[in-house]
Amino acid sequence: MSQLKLTYFDFHGGRGEPARIALSIGGIPFEDDRVAFTDWEHRKEATPFGGLPVLEVEGKTVSQSNAINRYVGKLSDLYPSDPWQSALCDEAMDAVEEVLSEIVPTMFLSEKERKTRREALAAGPIPFYLTRLQQRLETQGGRYFAADRLTVADLKVFVLIRQLKSGVLDHVPTDLPDRFAPKLIEHYTRVKTDPAVAAYYAQHGINA
Repeated sequence: MSQLKLTYFDFHGGRGEPARIALSIGGIPFEDDRVAFTDWEHRKEATPFGGLPVLEVEGKTVSQSNAINRYVGKLSDLYPSDPWQSALCDEAMDAVEEVLSEIVPTMFLSEKERKTRREALAAGPIPFYLTRLQQRLETQGGRYFAADRLTVADLKVFVLIRQLKSGVLDHVPTDLPDRFAPKLIEHYTRVKTDPAVAAYYAQHGINA
């Protein structure tokens, strides 16, 4: 297999992180192209839809984070082959995308507008999605979101919870997941302590 190139912003989190982890778990070599925020404007036009992540394979590109997650998930055996289980995997990833679609635009607001918008998100949409994701997790047995094993869906939810708990989102209480979705905290810990996931973060010298 030719080496892949995954392009995303230069931080540990966000929409590109699940694919990075999946490729690492699968032992699949890839160029980890990390874009500095200061370089983004002059690189943006070259992307298919004006956003990241972008995956390049033999000179061809694919964007949209969940399309990339499905592709690398198949390469690394982290995406279910069963049609129903794959649908459940997609469901969880798409739900996280809906949350991110609410959060990401706040990063470009003024301080006053960001505070107002994020407080509103913390009071409604974020707890809603956390509780519903928890319900879906419990429906599948409480351990994983699909196929009763680690998949890219689990990685995507894990990265979201990690972000919410990290404190990088000012005006969003870091204990939201603990208060509204304790089962997601158990899931977060389960994924975080998975040997392959822990190895990925150890390789980069950071705590998951």
